[in-house]
Amino acid sequence: MADSIKIDFQAPAAAEGGDIVVFVGEALKPSPAVAKLLGQKAVDLIAKVAAVENFKGKARSALTIVAPSALSADRLVVVGIGGEKDRSELDWAQLGGLVAGKVNGKTATVWVDLPGVTATPENVADMALGVKLRRYSFDRYKTKKDDSKKDGTGRFVFAVPDPAAAKKAFKAVDGVAGGVAVARDLVNEPPNVLGPKEFAARAEALSKLGVEVEILDEKAMQKLGMRALLGVGQGSSRGSRVVIMRWNGGKAGAQPIAFVGKGVVFDSGGISIKPGAGMEDMKGDMAGAACVVGLMHALASRKARANVIGAIGLVENMPDGNAQRPGDIVTTMSGQTIEIVNTDAEGRLVLADVLWYVQNRFKPKFMIDLATLTGAILVALAQEYAGLFSNNDELAQRIAEAGRATGERVWRMPLGPEFDKMIESKFADMKNSGGRYGGSITAAALLQKFVNGVPWAHLDIAGTAMGSPQTEINKGWSSGWGVRLLDRLVRDHYEG
Repeated sequence: MADSIKIDFQAPAAAEGGDIVVFVGEALKPSPAVAKLLGQKAVDLIAKVAAVENFKGKARSALTIVAPSALSADRLVVVGIGGEKDRSELDWAQLGGLVAGKVNGKTATVWVDLPGVTATPENVADMALGVKLRRYSFDRYKTKKDDSKKDGTGRFVFAVPDPAAAKKAFKAVDGVAGGVAVARDLVNEPPNVLGPKEFAARAEALSKLGVEVEILDEKAMQKLGMRALLGVGQGSSRGSRVVIMRWNGGKAGAQPIAFVGKGVVFDSGGISIKPGAGMEDMKGDMAGAACVVGLMHALASRKARANVIGAIGLVENMPDGNAQRPGDIVTTMSGQTIEIVNTDAEGRLVLADVLWYVQNRFKPKFMIDLATLTGAILVALAQEYAGLFSNNDELAQRIAEAGRATGERVWRMPLGPEFDKMIESKFADMKNSGGRYGGSITAAALLQKFVNGVPWAHLDIAGTAMGSPQTEINKGWSSGWGVRLLDRLVRDHYEG
């Protein structure tokens, strides 16, 4: 995250230097209040340049004009918000990201008075969030920085009627921006730098924010009987870890909510080794765990009024002489047995033990797990939606609503006894892969066997969290997917 970015809020007034950002609809006219601040010459100039450049004010379009001498600014950046339908579906974070991508002066003054739209303090905060997310970059391993990709603007001033209210709303949102950056950093790190031990240390740093952090090493996991998780990591020279994070922001003794993340820091596939092409991307197979750490950062930063458990299983899946084999049978912490038919179906083994541990120890109100679990989910949903599986309709509906609100969308997939049948084993209670058909569903069906009836949802984020689609708020390889979604879920339903 570009920590040098300074976000300010002030009452509307003439800007001094830098860029001025104004918004227009299809009529190409700024709001009356903005028009008055600009002056008639600037308003006429917008119309004239728009005609020459064929700028129609469509949603997510922009026009840059050298400011007329009457304005004490360098440039006018005119951002289109489209027609009535576009304005009713306005994504404020994406709009902020668009603005951040169009300005390049030392200062940008954004006059948040949109024609036909009333911006709440929360809308303004989301726009500022979009600015911060757009300005994220990960170039710590480049010895020569690409100056052409550097954004010059270091200060964004949002001109709004109630600066104090906007500033208050942004204070909470800023913690979410930090959480997204934490998740992005973790996913982007190379696997030689970020093994299970190092990942656990990154999570332990949350203690500075008041999060209680407990790390289980292999000895502790052996004692607990987490043989499914340990089996995945036994081919690696780097020991596995489980990290438990606790944020106690709710009433003392109140039942917690829980988030569980798959953290395979590198996935070679093990003995069932993956093809070499693209294997470097498997450093991102811990994006679920990264999201959970980022979420705990966000919740602690804004002092969420909830009791929250974050749990992550950290392993490396490698093919050495001690590696797990196809045909092995492991006994999970729950006592259930799993036949390994494919060592590349490893994430569900990690989650099986962590889910059981969390429900057994903490008795949560619900559990949500996140995992880059299956390539099959990309076949079904591309990179547009995460797959949602759940045993609880209310929880699933709330997650879907939070997804629509944040743009981190989910699509509910089925579960049922016919899918359980597909993972039946001749030699154990179940097998870890049901084959090619319904691969995402059979993986979720296995996970369900370890939630012990607790309300639960599984998010398969293989398509959304790494190699992520490029948007106005994400220009990198990792989007930090899920932090905003789950923060919104907690904020809307589980605080108080």
